[in-house]
Amino acid sequence: MSMQMEWKSFAAMAPAVNTALLAMGKAIDESGLEKSLTELMKLRASQINGCAFCTQTHLNIARKIGLPESQLGLVAVWREAGVFSPREQAALAYTEALTLDPTHGVSERMREELASHFNDQECVFLTVAIANINAWNRIAGALRFSPPLQG
Repeated sequence: MSMQMEWKSFAAMAPAVNTALLAMGKAIDESGLEKSLTELMKLRASQINGCAFCTQTHLNIARKIGLPESQLGLVAVWREAGVFSPREQAALAYTEALTLDPTHGVSERMREELASHFNDQECVFLTVAIANINAWNRIAGALRFSPPLQG
């Protein structure tokens, strides 16, 4: 195996896996969380994980839904940027915690901060969104999917 393939080849070889991951994404989109928020989260996790395919995919989606370039350009340094709302900051902190240290990354303080911006159902879907993008990052990164063209 060359360990490099296109996403379409992966989808053809593992259709049930591809369908399941896409279904998780659809459930997140239908959860009531803002699409702009979940795209920022997906972009940040993909940056951390070094996944070019997912980073470019979520930049394309974020631009399509109208996320400001000031946010897209500064998501990697969101703490210092001054362009993210407290709700977005809480979601990005949670994304980083679960991406960098999924078993120990959520402190009581972080749980309290999340609870001040999100209800229990939203917290569930934030968690699912992070798990989903991390799964995609691991697959696309390991198989070295080519980044999609912009557009």
